[in-house]
Amino acid sequence: MATPLSVIHGPPLAEEEGLGALTLPGWLREVCEAGGTNEALAFYEGGVRVAWTYADLLEQAHKVARALLACGTGKGTRVGVLMTNRPEFLAAVWGTALAGGVATTLNTFSTQAELAHLLKVSGVSVLLMERQVLKKDFAAMLGGIEPAVAVAEARGAAIHAPGLPFLRHVAAVGAAPDRPDGIEDWETFLARGEAISPALVEASAVTVTPADPGVLFFSSGSTAMPKGILSSHRAVALQLWRWRRFYQTKADARTWSANGFFFSGNFGMAIGGTLSAGGALVLQATFQAEEALELMAREGASMAIAWPHQWAQLAAAPNFAEVDLSAMKYVSARHAFGQHPTITANWDEPMAAYGNTETFTISAIYPSGTPEAEKAGSSGVPQPGMTFKIVDPLSGKTVPVGERGEIAVKGPTLMMGYLGIPLDETLDDEGFFCTGDGGRVDAAGRLFWEGRLNDIIKTGGANVSPLEIDAVIRQCPGVRLNQTVGVPHDLLGEIVVTAVVPQDGAALDEDDVRAFAKRTLASYKVPRRVLFFAEEDLKTTGSAKIKTADLREMAARRLEGELA
Repeated sequence: MATPLSVIHGPPLAEEEGLGALTLPGWLREVCEAGGTNEALAFYEGGVRVAWTYADLLEQAHKVARALLACGTGKGTRVGVLMTNRPEFLAAVWGTALAGGVATTLNTFSTQAELAHLLKVSGVSVLLMERQVLKKDFAAMLGGIEPAVAVAEARGAAIHAPGLPFLRHVAAVGAAPDRPDGIEDWETFLARGEAISPALVEASAVTVTPADPGVLFFSSGSTAMPKGILSSHRAVALQLWRWRRFYQTKADARTWSANGFFFSGNFGMAIGGTLSAGGALVLQATFQAEEALELMAREGASMAIAWPHQWAQLAAAPNFAEVDLSAMKYVSARHAFGQHPTITANWDEPMAAYGNTETFTISAIYPSGTPEAEKAGSSGVPQPGMTFKIVDPLSGKTVPVGERGEIAVKGPTLMMGYLGIPLDETLDDEGFFCTGDGGRVDAAGRLFWEGRLNDIIKTGGANVSPLEIDAVIRQCPGVRLNQTVGVPHDLLGEIVVTAVVPQDGAALDEDDVRAFAKRTLASYKVPRRVLFFAEEDLKTTGSAKIKTADLREMAARRLEGELA
C-alpha cells in the first residue's frame, strides 16, 4: 500500500457556521446594528475618557467615508492609515471600506526610511495619520521624505510630489490648523464631507464585493523591508467572524490591547474577537505596563491580548500586586499575568494555532477549550476551505505523512498577492503559497509548525527547533525576553545559543538558565551557551520580533575565540 502524502483539508467553507457578511462594510453594519447603543470602545487621551457606542462607530466611519469621497476617493483607491490603537483608526479603516477604497495600514514603529518605503510601494492617495506618537513627529518625517507635501498642504492645494506621485491629501489626528507644516487637522478633514450625501456612501458601499481588494497590510520586516500583502474583503471578514469562535468570546468581552492594529494578528484577534461578539475594546495607544494595569482595572477589562515579553513586563510592573483584575475572564494562567492573586479565570488560550499575514492570520487552529489530548502538541487543524501540504523545499514534491518539509497553504483567506510581484512567482503550480516555515502533518490531519526553515538549528547531526527551546526558557524565573539561534561550530556544525534579556533586578546567570532548561529538554537541545543582553541591544521589528540574522551575528561575535 502506498504511503499517504502530507495533504490535509479543512471542512468545506459552505458548511462553516457563525459567519455574517463577507465584506468590511457588511461586517460593520451587522455588528453595529446588533450592538446599537452598547459601548464598543473606550480610550483615554489627556486624562479624558472617550467612549463610542456601536452606533457612534458606524456614524464616525460614515463621516470618514464622506470626507474621503469629497477628496476624490474612488473604487479601489488606497488610503493610508498611520495610527496607534485609537478610535480614529477604526473610523479610518471602515470609512475607507464604506467609500470603496483599500485601507492601507502603516506601522507607527517605522523609521523615516521605512515610512518612505511604505508610502512609495503602497501608492496611497490619501494619508490619514496621527501627527505625533511619543517622540515621533510623523508630519516632520513626511516633510523629510517629500518636502512638496508640506508646501502644498500649507497652501491648501492638492499635493503633487514627484517622490510620492499618487499622494494628494494628508490629514492628521493631533494636527493644529495654525501649524506651519499645513497638515489638515482631523475636524477640518471630516468637515469636507458635509456636502456629500450619506446616500452616496451607501451607494459606494454596496458596490463592494467579497472578491474586491479590502486591505493592504505589510509584513513585519524581520529579514528585509516590509512586503505589501493585499487581501480581499472576504479574507478579512472571514477572520473577523472566526476570532469569536477561536476565543469563544461573548458580549462580556472587554478587551485591552496596546499592540498595533496595523498587524493583521492583533487586528483579527482584538477587533474580530471582541466586536464580532458584541464586546468592547479598551484601547491603549502605546504600551506602558503600569498604565495598562491601571486601565484594565478602571475599565473592568475581562480580556487582555499581549506579546510574550509584555506579559512578563505586566507581571513585573511595580503596581502589579495592587491592582484589582478580578474582572478578567479570558486570560490564561500560562502567563505570569494570569496568576495574579485577583484572577480566578481558567480560560484556555487557543495556542495550538498557525497563520501568516499572507492568510490574514489563522489558517489552522484548535479553538479555546479543546482537550490537550486532541491538540497533541500540534498547531491545529485546517480551517474551513483551507488546504495544507508539506513539500520538499528543494524539489517542491509533496512528502509522505509524518515527514518534515516546508508548509504550503491555500484557501479562501490566502492573499491576493504581494505588491510588485507577479502571482505566478509567489504560488506554486497548484496555487499553494510556500510559507518558508518548516513542519509536518500527522495521520489525524493535524499540522505541526517547527519554525522558519532557515532557523532550524543543525547540531551534531540533529535538527533542533529554537521555538521549543524558547517556549521552555520563557518560563524560567527572571527571564523577560529570550530567543535561541544556531551559531556556527567547527565540530558540531552549529551550537545552540540562547540570548536572554533578564527582568529588571533579576539575579540570573548562565548556569541558572541551563539548569532550568535541563529539567524539560533533551541534553542536545539545552543551550551550550546563554548570553545576556540589554533589550536595547537587540534589533527588533515593530512587532517585537528579534531579527534572527542580526542576533546570530551578535552571538557569534560575542563567542568569537571560544568555539574551536
